[in-house]
Amino acid sequence: MPIAKQATTDPALDAQVFWYKYQREIAILLGLAVLGIVGLAGYRLYRDRREITAATLFSAAKTPAAYEALINQHSDTAAAASAYLLLADAQRKDGKYAEANATLGKFLEKFPRHELANTARMAMAANLQAMGKDDEAFATYQQIASANVPGFNAPTALIEQVHILQEKGRTEDARRICETIMTQYRDSYAAMEASQLLRTFLKTAKPETPPVIAPPKPGASASASVPPTVKVLPAAPPAPTSASVAPATPPSAKP
Repeated sequence: MPIAKQATTDPALDAQVFWYKYQREIAILLGLAVLGIVGLAGYRLYRDRREITAATLFSAAKTPAAYEALINQHSDTAAAASAYLLLADAQRKDGKYAEANATLGKFLEKFPRHELANTARMAMAANLQAMGKDDEAFATYQQIASANVPGFNAPTALIEQVHILQEKGRTEDARRICETIMTQYRDSYAAMEASQLLRTFLKTAKPETPPVIAPPKPGASASASVPPTVKVLPAAPPAPTSASVAPATPPSAKP
């Protein structure tokens, strides 16, 4: 009985058939890949040139107007991020605390993950304190301390809370925060300041004062207003010693 032979395939022939069948689709995919590579390279070149131009402008900027011009022209560059911070600092030095906070708010919106984002929030809280808005500043410091653990801004935000509580006369709350700093951030500079503040709290702690007795009302008896006195008994005589117990020797009779 004859055995059927297995059909063999030629890889080269299969490749030619595949190419002939899908050559249009393959050509389109290759073209898209080339365009993507060229586009990415062009975008990177554009970004690099833009960053270089912004850095050049930033190095020459010395005034708030120059910082604003840089931000308007190159708002998405690293130089613009630095320009935001310097512009806010210049506004703060001029006493324009609200404008400085507006500038810092734009910086945080544009660069929320910037390495100096929490530093910008600390500056906003300080500006709020300068405007007399201690409650808002305290809430901002609380957010920084809770979100920046264990960052370097957290102990500083805590110590600023202590200062606000001191001004409000809430010494006990301030003392608890100082103890938290001493426990969680013992190697920080804030821990040294917290230790000094704790000693200050102990020195200024008011001793307990005795109760004040109100003076007697007119017509009231003296016994009702004057506290009872305690009678002091006389001290008992000392116990007799052997020398005092011995009877005195009578004088000898003369002959």
